[in-house]
Amino acid sequence: MSSFSVTEPSQRSKWFAGTLVILYALITMVPLAWIMLTGFKTPPDSISYPPKVFFEPSLEGYVNLFTTRTRIGQEALDALPPPDTWYEEIVRERDMVIAGPSKFGERFLNSVIIGFGSTFLSIVLGTLAAYAFSRFKIPLADDLLFFILSTRMMPPIAVAIPIFLMYRQLGLSDTHLGMILLYTAVNISLAVWLLKGFIDEIPREYEEAALIDGYTRFQAFYKVVLPQAATGIASTAIFCLIFAWNEYAFAVLLTSGTAQTAPPFIPTIIGVGGLDWPAVAAGATIFLLPVMIFTVALRKHLLRGITFGAVRK
Repeated sequence: MSSFSVTEPSQRSKWFAGTLVILYALITMVPLAWIMLTGFKTPPDSISYPPKVFFEPSLEGYVNLFTTRTRIGQEALDALPPPDTWYEEIVRERDMVIAGPSKFGERFLNSVIIGFGSTFLSIVLGTLAAYAFSRFKIPLADDLLFFILSTRMMPPIAVAIPIFLMYRQLGLSDTHLGMILLYTAVNISLAVWLLKGFIDEIPREYEEAALIDGYTRFQAFYKVVLPQAATGIASTAIFCLIFAWNEYAFAVLLTSGTAQTAPPFIPTIIGVGGLDWPAVAAGATIFLLPVMIFTVALRKHLLRGITFGAVRK
């Protein structure tokens, strides 16, 4: 008989590995930190060369993000009463006045509705489908699973025009329902494959015991399987939300006003004389927050979802 022993990594190896992880994390966070800092710069500071690392913070980018402004002459500006609010004062310093609110709030709300709505629908349908594939004998199950997965392999641009024509005929263009259904159709393949793996890990004996105790199949699924699969559901929800939240191609093609999300809107923020980079950076920062908060809240489940299948007991 042969035997082997597992050697514990040395303290030096642990220190070296930890240093590499921290260094990699810092490098990957530099662009994110730069975007956040740019949101607090003035337009001249945001395009200065060499780039300014130290600067006087300003909320001008956030004011420009949430308002539309109009430039007026100096005489008309002098005739106006003193500004009542701090953001009006910031706008006046650029010889402009606030004409009204911008559309960023509406676009951000559209992202919340479409992103979380499609994620919820993907999880509900994906869990039911994954449970069926895991627990019942379905004819051509492997072929069906491959077909479901193949829908994820196709690039969006390959189906963009057919979907556009179909949505125009059905009246789903530029609607919340149309985007939710589309993102659900794309995400459901990922949901089915991930959740089937988690449900396969749950012993059938738990459900059989529940059925013997008088539970119906649905009650056994709801009270036994779902609590056991909570980790898989949470990690799958994160991946589905990230796709729906960041999706750009379909949003550009199928929305223009009513249901337009934040990704295609943020690059269109125009300032006086060019692109308003502080406003763009402020919009990108705010756009990152919901997914960041959602991911941090479910970070323990996400770790298991990423490493799923690496170790089998």
